[in-house]
Order: sequence, then C-alpha cells, then structure tokens
Amino acid sequence: MPKGVGKVVAQNKKAYHDYFIEETYEAGIVLQGTEIKSIRAGKVNLKDSYARIHNGEMHLLNMHVSPYEQGNRFNHDPLRQRKLLLHKREINKLFGETREAGYALIPLKIYLKNGFAKVLLGLAKGKKNYDKREVLKQKEASRDIERAFRERQKM
Repeated sequence: MPKGVGKVVAQNKKAYHDYFIEETYEAGIVLQGTEIKSIRAGKVNLKDSYARIHNGEMHLLNMHVSPYEQGNRFNHDPLRQRKLLLHKREINKLFGETREAGYALIPLKIYLKNGFAKVLLGLAKGKKNYDKREVLKQKEASRDIERAFRERQKM
C-alpha cells in the first residue's frame, strides 16, 4: 500500500496554509494502552504539533489524544511525547535537512493502515504573509475561471 493511504483519522489542514511541504515521510507511532482506541474513535488533534529529533530518535510533540472514555485509570497524559518509528537512515537524512534554517517536521495526517496508526510527516518550510496572500489570489482566480467556464457551458 502506498504511503499516506488508509483510513484518515485526523488531518492538519492548517499546515498546508502555513508551510510549503517539500517531502513527506510515513512513520509509525509508539502508543500506550488506550491511546489507539481514542485514535480509532477520531479523538486526536494535530493542531500545533511538530516532530523533533532527540538522541537519534524522532518524537512527536503537542499531539493531543483525548483520554478514552472507558479507560478510567489506564488513560495516559493527552499531550505526552510519542516516539515515531522511522529507519535510521531516514532519521539521519531528516536531521541534516532540519538543521537548515526554516525547515520543520510537521505532521500532516494520522491514518490507520493495516490496523496500525501511522503519521504522515512533512518536511516543511514556513510561508511568509505575502506567500499566503499570493496563494489565496491564485485560488480565487482559478475559482473565477471555473465559474466562467461553467456559465459558458450552460449556454
């Protein structure tokens, strides 16, 4: 199955607005106890989350997984650091690329693939305000062209 394909549980739509996504990587997530049940229920939030490399390991920070309703005392901290599973050569490559100014590792979506929770990481470079405005202008222009084309088809 290609990367990024599966039952999408959560998406970070704001990431495409705030960053230029240059490359994507698929990583597994190390979860504890009832976290996978909350993720399958869709109770996960990727807003303001990011990945960081520490001691040769990749970690996902600020991802909020709500406590499982029937989990009682077995629930875990919703904002805890979660380890990501990548090959060593991928981690080393990403470490070199994130050392450059302006690059960050941003989770784009969480999905279920063959029963396992996966996260799609994007190597992202931040957009400036004028870049965001330019993208909005292009979207608006393409919508106008599409609208005019549809009107012309009706005639």
